[in-house]
Amino acid sequence: MILSLASTCTFAADETIKTKKVLLLSQGPDGHPAMTHEYTAGLQVLEGCLSAVPGVEVTHSIADSPWPDGPALIRETDCVVMFLSEGARWTHEDPRRLEAFAQLAARGGGFVTLHWGMGTKEARYIDGYLKLFGGCHGGPDRKYKVIDADLSIATTDHPITHGIKNFMVHDEFYYDLKLAPVGNRLSPILQTEIDGVTQTVAWAWQRGDSGRSFGFSGGHFHENWTRVEYRRLMTQAVLWSLGLPIPAAGVAVDDCAPVQPHKASINAGT
Repeated sequence: MILSLASTCTFAADETIKTKKVLLLSQGPDGHPAMTHEYTAGLQVLEGCLSAVPGVEVTHSIADSPWPDGPALIRETDCVVMFLSEGARWTHEDPRRLEAFAQLAARGGGFVTLHWGMGTKEARYIDGYLKLFGGCHGGPDRKYKVIDADLSIATTDHPITHGIKNFMVHDEFYYDLKLAPVGNRLSPILQTEIDGVTQTVAWAWQRGDSGRSFGFSGGHFHENWTRVEYRRLMTQAVLWSLGLPIPAAGVAVDDCAPVQPHKASINAGT
């Protein structure tokens, strides 16, 4: 099911610039309490932020399985953003879907993943997911914790961090993530201390196939979309994955702020 099509904005001054297509993938409720794992509502915020960017066309699809139209949508896009349940398993559960992801990677497409979109309870899906996204919260040894996090910019000269300073936030973070080797052109973007150890909770990966991947392990509480840092981080991650320029002061995201939600109750996490 396709939820909506955001308006297409193009550069009026240069009609030769190719419009970049972004496919946002969300799902319905997964059993978590209200105001947590709000996949569709969260990506509606991101959709609003991206729709204001010239040269970007956004499609938002509800990707509940079996999602028969999904492989075709993936093949037609330039970047996939996943905010859904157990995304590493979901990527693999339909061979046609996995092949469409592989085809997108082969032509240098972008991949962006948020929170449980990078997850799998079964370890067998980790390696395949790492080849696409560069990071995974997977297997029986996966770790997560609700904390008041002091997030620091780990790579200060990275375009994704433009206009973002160190900030505090209350969220559930996955940590001890399985990551592609840092030497393999993977850059930590946000880090925080969890249980006395500095943990990477957001990364950017320039893949060997010329494509780009980004992941952020926060995003549990829908309330955090009211934070300008979250909206800017995710918007700029998509633009970077598309190879588009990001202003030094950061992308303006004030107009896509959601209405202030009620504070969510802390749950057991995933």
